[in-house]
Amino acid sequence: NIVGEVAYLNQSNRASFERTYGWAWLLKLAEELHGWNDDDGKRWSKNLQPLADALAEKYLAFLPKQNYPIRTGVHPNTAFGLAFALDYARAVGNQKLQSLIIERSRTYFGHDVNYPASWEPGGEDFFSPALMEADLMRRVMNKAEFARWFHRALPGIARDQPEALLQPAIVTDRTDPKLVHLDGLNLSRAWCMRSIAAALPRNDPARRALTRSAAAHAQAALAHVASGNYEGEHWLASFAVFMLTTPAP
Repeated sequence: NIVGEVAYLNQSNRASFERTYGWAWLLKLAEELHGWNDDDGKRWSKNLQPLADALAEKYLAFLPKQNYPIRTGVHPNTAFGLAFALDYARAVGNQKLQSLIIERSRTYFGHDVNYPASWEPGGEDFFSPALMEADLMRRVMNKAEFARWFHRALPGIARDQPEALLQPAIVTDRTDPKLVHLDGLNLSRAWCMRSIAAALPRNDPARRALTRSAAAHAQAALAHVASGNYEGEHWLASFAVFMLTTPAP
C-alpha cells in the first residue's frame, strides 16, 4: 500500500496534492513512529519510511520555489506545514530539510511586525495564522531572539489584546462542515498558545495571557470533539490529541 501511495504522489499531475497540510501530518506520524521503542512501532516506521522520504523530497523541491508564505487559516497554511516538517527533520536527523525550513521560516516571517491578529478568526478557520507563525518561529529561534520577535509581531498579547485572538471562537452549527472548523481552531490555538507561552520568559506578561487563553480555548473545544456529527468527529480527534500532548507551561 505504501508503494502505491508513493507512486500516486509522484505522478506528474500530483505536485500540489495535500501540499503541505497532508504532507505535514504524515511526517508527524513518521516522527512519532521513529521514536517508538516497540517492535510494532519499529516495523510500522520502516514500512512508512518510503512515503516519508518522498514527502521530504517534495518539501526540498517545493520550498525554494515558494517566494511567499500562505497565511490562511485552513489547509495550505505555510507555517503549519513548516513546523511539523521541522519537527520531523530534527527527529530523524535530516539536516538538509532542517536547514531549508529554518531559512524559509526566517525569510517568510522573520521581519513581521504588528501582525493584524484582530482580523482573526476567519469564518471557517481551523488555524490561527498569527499563532501558527509564532509557534513555528519559537522552533526556529533561541528563546531570547524569539521573545524579541514575538513582542514585535504581536505586541498586544502582553496587554490581553486583541480579544478576538485570545477569546475562544463561537461555533453555531456543528453539522456544518465549514463552521465546525472553529472547534479545530480553538484546539490548535490552545496547542500554539501552550508552546509559545513555554518559550517566553516566566515573568513575561504575554506568557500569563497565553496560558490563561489556552486553558479557555481547550475547555471550549474538548467537550465537542465527539459531538455525534461526522462533520467534526472525523478529524477533530487528531487536533485534540495533539493539543492534550502539548505540555502546558
